[in-house]
Amino acid sequence: MYELVVESEFAAAHCLREYQGACERLHGHNWRVELVVGSDRLDRLGMVMDFRDLKGVLRETLDRFDHHFLNDLPEFQTQNPTTENMARVIFEACATRLPPGVRVRSVGVWETARAGARYSA
Repeated sequence: MYELVVESEFAAAHCLREYQGACERLHGHNWRVELVVGSDRLDRLGMVMDFRDLKGVLRETLDRFDHHFLNDLPEFQTQNPTTENMARVIFEACATRLPPGVRVRSVGVWETARAGARYSA
């Protein structure tokens, strides 16, 4: 299996409904996101896909979150915008934008330099 890894970031605010503690209040993060995709074959140029295109997939996905209040987005009307849920939502959104034969292996989302979550299917 070949894997490619790209990173990007976005800034957004959220609050955790029904949480007992400071995170129940409105606060923001500069989120860092790592996207890992894989394929068992390479294209005619010897690549899983062009890094430029993969970075574009991640950037397009993250643009909908950047500088937004995450709780207002449809994905988070019935679930909290936790780091764990962010990782899954980003995973699912990126998966729909990849070329045939390339699949998302995992998405890691970091809300601080020392705290993050990873989702893989």
